[in-house]
Amino acid sequence: MMDKVIMTDVTGRDGFQMEKEWIQTEDKVRIIDRIIASGIPRIEATSFVSPKAVPQMRDAKEVIGAIKRENIEVIALVPNVKGAELALEAGVDEVNYVLSISETHNLKNVKKTVDESIAGVKEIQKLMDSSRITVSLATAFGCPFEGLYNVDKILGNIETLTEAGLNRFTIADTTGMANPSQMTEFIAAITEKYPDHYFGLHLHNTRGMGLANLYAAYQAGLRHFDAALGGIGGCPFAPGASGNVCLEDVVHMFQFMGVPIDGELPQLINTALDMEKLLGRQLPGQVMKAGQSDKTHVA
Repeated sequence: MMDKVIMTDVTGRDGFQMEKEWIQTEDKVRIIDRIIASGIPRIEATSFVSPKAVPQMRDAKEVIGAIKRENIEVIALVPNVKGAELALEAGVDEVNYVLSISETHNLKNVKKTVDESIAGVKEIQKLMDSSRITVSLATAFGCPFEGLYNVDKILGNIETLTEAGLNRFTIADTTGMANPSQMTEFIAAITEKYPDHYFGLHLHNTRGMGLANLYAAYQAGLRHFDAALGGIGGCPFAPGASGNVCLEDVVHMFQFMGVPIDGELPQLINTALDMEKLLGRQLPGQVMKAGQSDKTHVA
């Protein structure tokens, strides 16, 4: 029996944050609720960030309060202690604290040095148990400002955070710079050194290698992955950043491989098509265009 793959949907946060036109709160909630109803077990629904920095997230509290929270873990991204306080007040199950291992990107993204961001997550630990904090290590494979890395760079950051009592991490390829060989090398080295930590993977399809990188990580032993419906999203503070790995494409791949994974595929496809109408443009997802692999046509 193959190990089950666990998906975290990030449509509400990483997906919607790049949209310049305001998405009504009820529309955000409707899309998120349909993803939840499809059986996806974890939802990163929003982020508690400055509305000046990311205007699309100004209704974070309202979104958390309105979604249907049955059989679901609800996560919110936070950049600082204030964000964590607001997330806790809203009743989230987990916070995702973003820290770029690139000094340049971290300054652009959260206006802090890496050391200042590490100090920040230590402050959040005073508010909540570390088991409810996941640290996302952004630009984990390379940075558009600083270039590609070797694995020692991220291992050093994980060691520092482990010493601070943290053991939940998401490895994020923020601008889609990784390739499958690099992915295999990094994930093998990370999980070998820290076999008891939780590691998830957050990928962007910037250079068309998202699913290939995700499958390489799966073969290297990872089972927790982020994705966004329709492949929408990106980082507002990184040049060339494009959408996330597509949720329904990932679910389709694993289901047709026979790998256990939650997610009602037809419902996800229909929701992606509905979201395409909502956003008013064609989305990057592939399965929503072609249908499932077992779809047949009249000759």
